[in-house]
Amino acid sequence: MDAKRNSSVTEPQTKEFVISRTFDVPREFMFKLWTDPEHMQRWWGPKGFKVVHSKMDLRPGGSYHYGMRSPDGHDMWGKFVFREIVKPERLVFVNSFSDEKGNVTRHPMHLAWPLEMLSTITFTEQAGRTTVTVRWLPLNATAEECKTFEDGFDSMQQGWGGTFEQLAEYLAKAG
Repeated sequence: MDAKRNSSVTEPQTKEFVISRTFDVPREFMFKLWTDPEHMQRWWGPKGFKVVHSKMDLRPGGSYHYGMRSPDGHDMWGKFVFREIVKPERLVFVNSFSDEKGNVTRHPMHLAWPLEMLSTITFTEQAGRTTVTVRWLPLNATAEECKTFEDGFDSMQQGWGGTFEQLAEYLAKAG
């Protein structure tokens, strides 16, 4: 194998993004909130975004395709391709921006964002409360995309924080 080809196979080293939040619901129910498109439609996405499309095929190799509308009316699409589903402990999927047909696209506002993110969501229960932990890493990314990912940790903290807020608000209304 020549040196150029060998270097393209090596994954850049990237710091993992991790965020957790604990909710006052049992793990089985929290897992359902993440795996039922009817529930996802009511809470998924950054604070203020509304899900306008929510379709899920929950199986390894299946996908979740969603469309979100921002507060200013801008539509964004994304999808998960499930790799692992361990009920009620863990979901592992590749997360990407997409078009409305589900084709992978670049981030609509940041072209150097990685095309694919490896997402691991774990659900840990203690005394009837569930801690959701999100772990995110770029997948098949260039060095520039990895740097963009690491530079975006503050923004990801805000985005996931807002998503967790929407989930908490949904739970308060559903409770």
